[in-house]
Amino acid sequence: VPNSRQRLHLLHIDLCGPMRIASINGKWYVLVIVVNYSRYTWVHFLRSKDEAPTVIITFLKRITVLLQSPVIIIRTDNGIEFKNQVLKVYFDSVGISHQMYSVRTPQQNGVVERRNRTLVEAARTMLIFSRAPLFLWAEAIATVCFTQNRSIIHRRFNKTPYELINGRKPDISFLHVFGALCYPKNDREDIGKLGAKGDIGFFIGYSADSCAYKIYNRQTKKIMETMNVSFDELSAMAFETETNRN
Repeated sequence: VPNSRQRLHLLHIDLCGPMRIASINGKWYVLVIVVNYSRYTWVHFLRSKDEAPTVIITFLKRITVLLQSPVIIIRTDNGIEFKNQVLKVYFDSVGISHQMYSVRTPQQNGVVERRNRTLVEAARTMLIFSRAPLFLWAEAIATVCFTQNRSIIHRRFNKTPYELINGRKPDISFLHVFGALCYPKNDREDIGKLGAKGDIGFFIGYSADSCAYKIYNRQTKKIMETMNVSFDELSAMAFETETNRN
């Protein structure tokens, strides 16, 4: 296993989209970033391709500080979202080597192309199985990414991507089924007591910024983040239950 200074040696980056419909937050594209050796993956959702350079630079600044590891090589296709002056100036300033291949030969960047397909296909399956609205596609992709980072075993190292990049085993005790029925708990109520019908939500993922769950409230059509939530995964999938009522 590479040492901590080599954890981010080579990153593969690709942009997928536009999707057929916008996400609940108005995003159309997904930027996928894969670490070569561990296959640890990050996803970022964009309104337009123009946002890619800014998102990439912000990500690189944050992750190199967080993991105390330099990025040496970045591999992308030669689309204008990657082949531009903004990224060139930044890469030159920090000593990153930018390797590009033709858009028409995606097999040259097979690592991120395969990851893209895996994420999108798994997210599509989750949306179909849970009967969730298609505008939750970004939440589904983010959930797949979060889960697979903590569950897929890298055959070469016999460890998960999470363990390879963080040096410790992931806590998977708080993972839940996408689309599961759940409800935020009110501190004033008994823990096992259902709240008002309007409080019932659907589990759609994990917060990117804290140890919290993302819950979709169908009544308000809004997403909330909370840790104080009770799950009912034995019932039919939440979205299916709602569909049958209507």
